Amino acid sequence: MKLAVEIRTLGHADAAALRGMLAMFGKAFGEVATYTARQPDDAYLEHLLSSDTFIAIAAKAGCNIIGGLAAYVLPKFEQDRAELYIYDLAVAQEHRRQGVATAMIMELKTLAAARGIDVMFVQADLQDQAAIALYTKLGVREDVLHFDIATAQKMIP
Repeated sequence: MKLAVEIRTLGHADAAALRGMLAMFGKAFGEVATYTARQPDDAYLEHLLSSDTFIAIAAKAGCNIIGGLAAYVLPKFEQDRAELYIYDLAVAQEHRRQGVATAMIMELKTLAAARGIDVMFVQADLQDQAAIALYTKLGVREDVLHFDIATAQKMIP
C-alpha cells in the first residue's frame, strides 16, 4: 500500500514545519548538528518564510516531515529576470525511490513558472548517483566546478 504524501509550500506561520525539515535534512545528510544545533529563533524563520527570495517545500506523511526542499530566488543583473537555486533537497531514507523528490521539484516548477522564472538549477555531488539520476531525468546536465571561498570572519577547513 502506497503511503499518502502531502506536498506543501511552507508559509510564514510554518516555523515548526521548517524545524521538522531541518531535523530531517540533518538525518538524511548525516549532519544533525549542522542542521539542528544552532537554529535561529521563530521570528527569523517566519521572516525567511515570508521572503520573496526563499521557498521551502515540505513532504508530509501523516504528522511526519519525510522530505524537504529549500530554494532561493536569485535576481539577475544582466537582464530583468531571476533564476531559482535548489539549495537543499532530501527525502528520509525509508521514503526514497517513491517519487517524493520528483513531486517536490514539480511543485517548485509550478511556483517558479507562476513567478515568471524560467530556469531552476541544482548541484549534486559526483558520488551521489541517486541525485544525479533524478536531476538528469528532470533537466540538462552541466559539469562545473564548485569552490567555497572563506570570508575574513570564518575559515573553511
